[in-house]
Amino acid sequence: NRRMNRAAYVLDPINYGMPDYWATPLQFLRRDGDCEDFAITKFMSLRALGVANEAMRIVVLQDLNLRIAHAVLLVFEGGRSLVLDNQIRDVVDAAAIRHYLPLYSVNETAWWLHRA
Repeated sequence: NRRMNRAAYVLDPINYGMPDYWATPLQFLRRDGDCEDFAITKFMSLRALGVANEAMRIVVLQDLNLRIAHAVLLVFEGGRSLVLDNQIRDVVDAAAIRHYLPLYSVNETAWWLHRA
């Protein structure tokens, strides 16, 4: 998480000339990126290290404080839900974050729609 969070945050219109672009990990490592690019690269890095697809989800959410869309990686480990977020230095328990409203989640094989 800390290694990936050292990358620069670059908005898609500046980086790719389009409103939204989900970069591959290689593109992210070469060009930096925005929140979903951080989450995708963390997901794929953990997959390469042997973490199961079923233990992770990229969560697209609404940041209620900043009033913007955001994306993070959620990892299920030892009965806990851990959030890897480019805006937070450390990995934190999802229960500690109250200002995120999840909208939908994806991994390699499925997607989930979150309802309030």
